[in-house]
Amino acid sequence: AGYVVAGLLVFRLIWGLVGSRHARFTDFVKRPREVWAYLKSIIGQHPRRYLGHNPAGGAMIIALLSSLVLVTISGIVIYSIEESAGPLGASLSGVSEFWEDVVEELHEFFSNATLALVFFHVTGVLIASLQHKENLVKSMVNGRKPVDEEDAA
Repeated sequence: AGYVVAGLLVFRLIWGLVGSRHARFTDFVKRPREVWAYLKSIIGQHPRRYLGHNPAGGAMIIALLSSLVLVTISGIVIYSIEESAGPLGASLSGVSEFWEDVVEELHEFFSNATLALVFFHVTGVLIASLQHKENLVKSMVNGRKPVDEEDAA
């Protein structure tokens, strides 16, 4: 399963560089100040509507990708240590039990962090869907989002 996740991560990272407009990192990676301002606007019930990812969604994507990269790398390291196999098998065979335990703890931490991020991501999608009265999940699946007059300008 880890190699499948690694493959999907590589695909998403490449897609973030060369994909469609709203899939590119340049479209949705915002400064922390913009993310905080957007989060405050959600609390005030007046968040700006985005055709692509909003600043909080962009930050969440970066957090999820980062966490998944760390889960994948730590999983490969654990497999390499325990089985003397995988891409690092020859290099990591014979690593002390202490370091194996450290990597296992990191793997567990980032796995749990990923689950928490998924929960917050789904919660954010639901909040945005309710605030903007639109089905964001449908837009994620079909790649289309209705355009308001102000969005078209």
